[in-house]
Amino acid sequence: MSEQFACNVSDLKPGTLVQSYLTAADGSEVAVAVARSDDGEFYAINDICSHGEVSLAEGEIIGCEVECWAHGARFDLRTGEATELPAIDPVDAYPVHIDGERVLVDVDNPITSGIKENA
Repeated sequence: MSEQFACNVSDLKPGTLVQSYLTAADGSEVAVAVARSDDGEFYAINDICSHGEVSLAEGEIIGCEVECWAHGARFDLRTGEATELPAIDPVDAYPVHIDGERVLVDVDNPITSGIKENA
């Protein structure tokens, strides 16, 4: 699979997030938080906080980051990088394509992977 429909552009006002479930090529379901920043840019990251295992789509957008509602961890919407404790592990960030009114996300080709590699 490649790009999949995640939501409509009109579903996301600037500064908001929605949760979407997409199917990866291996058949697994991937929970995705689709975000529209205050400046109108669209982003998609794995919806599950790497610290508290709760939905990031329920969090708040602050600049180009999403703040987890449970413990205040923050993640960069562009890269998935954990930017605020208590989270230290990143989450996957996915490519987003706007096709008219449709927001498409590719969960099979992450921009960055949330898997930390040992140095």
